Amino acid sequence: MNNTQIVHPIECEAPNEQVISESVFSNIKYAVVGMAFGIVFVKAEIISWFRIQEMFRLQSFFMYGVIGTAVMVGMISVFLIKKFNIKTLSGEKVIFHDKTFNKGQVYGGLIFGLGWAITGACPGPLFAQIGSGFLAVLVTFLSALAGTWTYGYFRDKLPH
Repeated sequence: MNNTQIVHPIECEAPNEQVISESVFSNIKYAVVGMAFGIVFVKAEIISWFRIQEMFRLQSFFMYGVIGTAVMVGMISVFLIKKFNIKTLSGEKVIFHDKTFNKGQVYGGLIFGLGWAITGACPGPLFAQIGSGFLAVLVTFLSALAGTWTYGYFRDKLPH
């Protein structure tokens, strides 16, 4: 190991950089939480195309309230994780890195918002919409995959 590489044997810098590997069966907890979120999304009408269109037409506060609540829960969660050094289920320390702003985030946000407004779906609710039987959303899902692939292909040439 060279001196420039930092190894954190019991720290988790991001969920996809966990030091301790998990078995396939230990990932069942994520599927259960995902299904619970999907049920909540359906019951709360968060996946409703109509609710999303109301938000973009500024006709209802409902979705802004949901998003604002999610932001507040996230802020409180990060505060508590930092304050009490809460660890992952695997016992790893969670590390938060400072973020830097760049103009590509503005372009990406505009493209994301435009797609969200046109289709009435963002990536999270896509799966709940498909699971609810709205099979036309498969077109949106495939478009999201194509957009992700396109970004990956052109990433080095895009403004960051």
